[in-house]
Amino acid sequence: MNIPFLNDVITIFLLSIGVVFLSSKLRIPTIVGFMITGILAGPHGFKLVNDIAGVNVLSEIGVALLLFTIGIEFSFKNLFRLKKPALLGGGIQVILTTAVVTFTLTLLRLNFTTSLFIGCLTSLSSTAIVLKILQEKAETDSPHGSTALAILIFQDIIVIPLIIFTPFLSGTTTADTPLLSALSLLITSIVILAAVILGARYAIPYVLLQIVRTRNRELFILSTITICFAVAWLTHSAGLSIAIGAFLAGIIISESEYSHQILGNVLPLRDVFSSFFFISVGMLLNTTQLFSQLPLILLILMAVIILKISISTFAAIILGHSLRSALLTGLYIFQVGEFSFILSRAGLDYTILSPELYNIFLAVTVLTMALTPFIADLAPSIASTFLRLPLPPRIKHGLFPTGDLKGSKKPAALQDHLLIIGYGITGRSIARAAKIANIQYIALEMNPEVVKTESANGEPVYYGDATYDHVLHFVNANHAKVVVIATSDPAATQRITSNIRTINSKAQIIVRALHLDGIEQLRKLGADEVVVEDYEASVEIFARVLERYFIPQSDIEQFVSDLRSDGYDMIRKLSKPLKDNLDAAKLQLPGVEINTYRVHLGAKITGKTLAEIDLRKKYGITLLALRRGDKIISNPESGLSINTDDILILMGNDDDLANVQQIFSVENNGK
Repeated sequence: MNIPFLNDVITIFLLSIGVVFLSSKLRIPTIVGFMITGILAGPHGFKLVNDIAGVNVLSEIGVALLLFTIGIEFSFKNLFRLKKPALLGGGIQVILTTAVVTFTLTLLRLNFTTSLFIGCLTSLSSTAIVLKILQEKAETDSPHGSTALAILIFQDIIVIPLIIFTPFLSGTTTADTPLLSALSLLITSIVILAAVILGARYAIPYVLLQIVRTRNRELFILSTITICFAVAWLTHSAGLSIAIGAFLAGIIISESEYSHQILGNVLPLRDVFSSFFFISVGMLLNTTQLFSQLPLILLILMAVIILKISISTFAAIILGHSLRSALLTGLYIFQVGEFSFILSRAGLDYTILSPELYNIFLAVTVLTMALTPFIADLAPSIASTFLRLPLPPRIKHGLFPTGDLKGSKKPAALQDHLLIIGYGITGRSIARAAKIANIQYIALEMNPEVVKTESANGEPVYYGDATYDHVLHFVNANHAKVVVIATSDPAATQRITSNIRTINSKAQIIVRALHLDGIEQLRKLGADEVVVEDYEASVEIFARVLERYFIPQSDIEQFVSDLRSDGYDMIRKLSKPLKDNLDAAKLQLPGVEINTYRVHLGAKITGKTLAEIDLRKKYGITLLALRRGDKIISNPESGLSINTDDILILMGNDDDLANVQQIFSVENNGK
């Protein structure tokens, strides 16, 4: 039997595998690879797919699942806890971008509705692409990384009202007047929102609890998908979009304690079906028109890139970032994002966009997304170039001059003090240790909100970008005895290390690095010690593994000492053998386990002595220790009586430990 649509699906999958593979080799975003697949397979390419309508149905499912997962990740708590970078930075970026694009297109004699709609589309960036790049570069927690993510979160949320009000821009509402249409939509939205809140609070958690109790994975996944599409169908029936319904379904799910498990189950489905959406977008791109209007498209592309970088940089400067950090933010979120495709498709359906404008928009968007990883790689160099321009110090160094947030113009002149650069988790921990040891310290931080909060608590934390020499002199870096660099920006870390070594040849410079790459470069720049998070984590984990296999603590400490004394050679090369006393024979005690058991109220052994219980003779178990409250009793005497809530630490084989559980609980299932 020949099934044409199945042939189309197989063709799309085979073609997308090859295109996405090549895209990954060329560092082109996967989303762009899917769109290229659509271009090649679509009616304007090699015409490999016949059932375009069927592909569009799959793409609608992909959009619903995409917004469903977004809703799960943005719970009510997260939505109401948006802070200054998201609300102020995101608001400035979206409003200014929309306003400038709308004004420009209106001057070019495009009608206001279309101009406003294109402005909204242009204001959105790609969360998927930017987040992936930040994670690969380990810059998620850097000042520019956290600001970029905050702005992206605001953009993702603003998509929802844009989807709702897109029909009004087209004037295709069903009511007699726009006012009645708006009122009807408002009432409908309030009713649906109330239903969502009630469902999230009462109905869905109860339903999911009953489903989870069945321990049936297939039922759990099926129920989750049903909730998603049922809510989407309800909102669609009420006159809203399927996408907004899926988002609300995700919000409902996010309030349950099973949201993380649900998200893990849905993500593979989302990735498969959302790929059809981007493929369908590519199918709509008219390549003939693209090449015939290439000069115009390239001109628009340059205008969009310059505009978005400028406005995003301005938004970051308003938030208090230095020019370097603000530029990096702009250089990461200059592209037009995936949610713009969803909105643009709606604009085409509602005739807000003409097919010609739609194709131009698609071409520009695809090019901005394809350029993102390359411009992100060049971002530090571009930012450094701009810093050489004769700009006002207020712009270069941020709107909060160093020291102003602390309430004093300059900290006290310190000698042989500890300088901490970066006041995140690592910086705070070091400051706490310094305070306990009565070591004088001072800290620099790029987040003005952190500086305000910590300064109010009496901490010597100052705002400033440590890549500038004058900022380092401000905190007496030239007289510091020890400098700890704990920033999350690898490029900035290298520059700070070099600057400190230049102005202070005697300081002990300790640098926190996120990965093994770049250690030698940091040492060449002047770092005395480089502490790598991944490496230290591996050492600690391995030490705990050895403990689990009953290796003597003294041997473990010696082995860890050997690891650290060898630097990173052992981890890199994996060539140095383990110590003789850590050979394979001693790393295992086959069949032996150590477990802890709590004595529950009414347990059989409550009130009995250890001699009466006789764990070794009756159950083949060895009692290692007993915990009673905060007290640990090692090698307890046979006359000791067992009390409720005592915790016994037992050693034995798997079967014996399983059999002994019955004596600790009335219900015979406590552990």
